[in-house]
Amino acid sequence: MIEQDTIRLLRECDAGVQMGMDAINQVIRHVQAPALEKRLAGCLREHERLNDEIKGKLHQYQDTGKNPPMMAKGMSWMKTNVELALHDSDHTIADLMTDGCNMGVKSLNKYLNEYEAADEESKDMAKRLIQLEEKLAVDIRDFL
Repeated sequence: MIEQDTIRLLRECDAGVQMGMDAINQVIRHVQAPALEKRLAGCLREHERLNDEIKGKLHQYQDTGKNPPMMAKGMSWMKTNVELALHDSDHTIADLMTDGCNMGVKSLNKYLNEYEAADEESKDMAKRLIQLEEKLAVDIRDFL
């Protein structure tokens, strides 16, 4: 049970960290304020580091991970592009990113509760990803 919950939690972390990186990469080229760009770029680097850890742990279990659901990726891409086409501003970017962070935090907490038998290292990775998302949402409040 521990190994099964560990792999499942890591898969959800894998999908979540990929969604976060995709979202940042999608909006960062539209950013106007250097301070917002710096915060997003820093968060992206942290996501990339955590992604490497998650992939390494999945590799130990001989698992390839999980890509974000295509529907979620598509809806996110469409919403972002429509919003930026209508209102290409740092405010819009901060709003979109805050919504994404909140959804990620909610989902990851759900999976932490669902896969409670996961090993502590995997739970720690999920918690660090949650903290990254929470921190970004706080760090970009000035742009809302």
